[in-house]
Amino acid sequence: MRSPDAAWILSERWNVLLSEQQASFAAIAPDFVVELRSSSDTLAGLPEKMAEYIDNGVRLGLLIDRKSRQVYVYRPNQAPKILDHPESISCEPEMPLFALKMAKVW
Repeated sequence: MRSPDAAWILSERWNVLLSEQQASFAAIAPDFVVELRSSSDTLAGLPEKMAEYIDNGVRLGLLIDRKSRQVYVYRPNQAPKILDHPESISCEPEMPLFALKMAKVW
């Protein structure tokens, strides 16, 4: 079991869970996850964590490395895309009309 720093699940997937499942740590892979590299994290172990998310059904994952100001974008069946110093990150098509503004993250 993993717990990302932020996650989002499609409402149609969330609503099929029992209320008891929704009230606790539900055994469901989110559709979208965000991981922030903390000062104690090494970059070496985080790609494995992100791959595990994708392998378990996550459709979009962002690994944010504030130290280097890089964002690694993970999607199924694709190599991670590395963005250097992005101002914002479009999360389409998985999250229509959603863009993550990075100014407050950096």
